[in-house]
Amino acid sequence: MKFGRVVLEIGFRESRFSKQVFGMFSGLPQFRARTLRWILAAAATSCLILFLCTCQGLPANVANCSVTPTPPANTGVVPPAPEPPPQALCGFPLAISNPAVQQSAPSSPGVASPVLISANATPPDPIYTMRLYVDGKAVLYTPSTTINQYIWIPNGVHTVEIVAEDVAGYIATTTTQVNVTSQSPGVSGIQNFPNWVSCSAQLATGLTCAAGLGIANSTLTQDQSSPSLDGSSARFSLLGGTKPYSNELYWSPFGGGNSVSHFIYDFYFYVDVGDAPQSLEFDVNQTFGGTRWTFGTQCDFNQTGRWDIWDDYNNLWRPTSVPCFHFPSKTWIHVVWNFERVGNQVHYISLTVDDNNYTVDTYYTAQPNWYEEEIDTAFQMDGNYKEEPYNVWLDKVTLNAY
Repeated sequence: MKFGRVVLEIGFRESRFSKQVFGMFSGLPQFRARTLRWILAAAATSCLILFLCTCQGLPANVANCSVTPTPPANTGVVPPAPEPPPQALCGFPLAISNPAVQQSAPSSPGVASPVLISANATPPDPIYTMRLYVDGKAVLYTPSTTINQYIWIPNGVHTVEIVAEDVAGYIATTTTQVNVTSQSPGVSGIQNFPNWVSCSAQLATGLTCAAGLGIANSTLTQDQSSPSLDGSSARFSLLGGTKPYSNELYWSPFGGGNSVSHFIYDFYFYVDVGDAPQSLEFDVNQTFGGTRWTFGTQCDFNQTGRWDIWDDYNNLWRPTSVPCFHFPSKTWIHVVWNFERVGNQVHYISLTVDDNNYTVDTYYTAQPNWYEEEIDTAFQMDGNYKEEPYNVWLDKVTLNAY
């Protein structure tokens, strides 16, 4: 591709290469200077002459770019979001498909928050980052070319901008306006969202993910009619193995936003072998502005016998006074956590397990220097000393926020 771009730039100027070509064919009667100049011109514009080009044509944004972009120095690292968002640089196709109509005035048909925003990019090179901005502030990051997430936005008319950058440094942008006229409680049915991802002991980068002593054998199967409370649960399976204490973390980065600070995490779970889990973890994360507020909770059956909460700044679990023992097998358990973001702190407010209410009222400092903007929920299965297999069904998973 680089060679093809060079040909486009030189055209049929009297370069050393063009002189060589003229020399090759000038003695042949069927090739005269005028004819060969025409061939070189055609080659420079379409890359159709095989000995001149090795490509099938350059993307328009590359061929027409008057500058050479600077590629990211390290594509394995997520950079801080530039605010305000950067301008386009020889942009590639990028479009917002939902909301389908710009809502540029208070009289425009309104939408309810959280707003489902969908966009798709088609970069010529692999994607590096794709971010969603609301009024100039980054509220969602993804390493994918597709956005299909719920964004919490205050009432009023707001500017939504998508910025996508590929690994070569080309940047595309697109903007729409959204008129938010009401606030919905939140998002439900999260257990069946299509964007769940998972990891075991470590990420591909070598950073710790679910920790533990080995790589777990685990699967997720969605849209389960039984057991289910609403006809559509999701089954998370830890399939056992030879390495004890192996774990699997699942999370769904389904949303983003900086306008909400109170969260109610409401869900049901069902364990087929109640004594098998070492612990079960249920989390909510909110990230923007370089800070991640992790509301991490786990029922630590075999070690503390309590509900533990995550101290994000010090990177450790701290037991609460709330007891937590193995739940009965094949029984639906209802859990409701109340959290809030207060400045640079997380506040664990209260917990309800079935009909039992507990006050937690504990603050910890949030994690700085985190640049993957999103709102997500997470669930982790921990293996015991035998890595005993078990299944957990999640149902009616809801995150309300205000």
